[in-house]
Amino acid sequence: MHRKVKNYSLVFCLFVFLFVTIGGGLHMNPGGALLAALSGTPLVIYAFNRKSKGDCRPEHAPPQLAGNEVRYGSNKSDDSD
Repeated sequence: MHRKVKNYSLVFCLFVFLFVTIGGGLHMNPGGALLAALSGTPLVIYAFNRKSKGDCRPEHAPPQLAGNEVRYGSNKSDDSD
């Protein structure tokens, strides 16, 4: 839940940033700036996800573990009990 709220708030902040910078920088009317920000926000998110390949974990982290998971015990095999 916390992660979803964080993602939505980051998208909202990106939208506001694009709205202000595009609208102010290009001297657009509010409707044009709104349209530009609405179309630019998904484009920026798509480009960022393409560049980062959607994986934000460090390179040394094992691929089967998520960033917040902890492996307990000293058994190195992946066998379940």
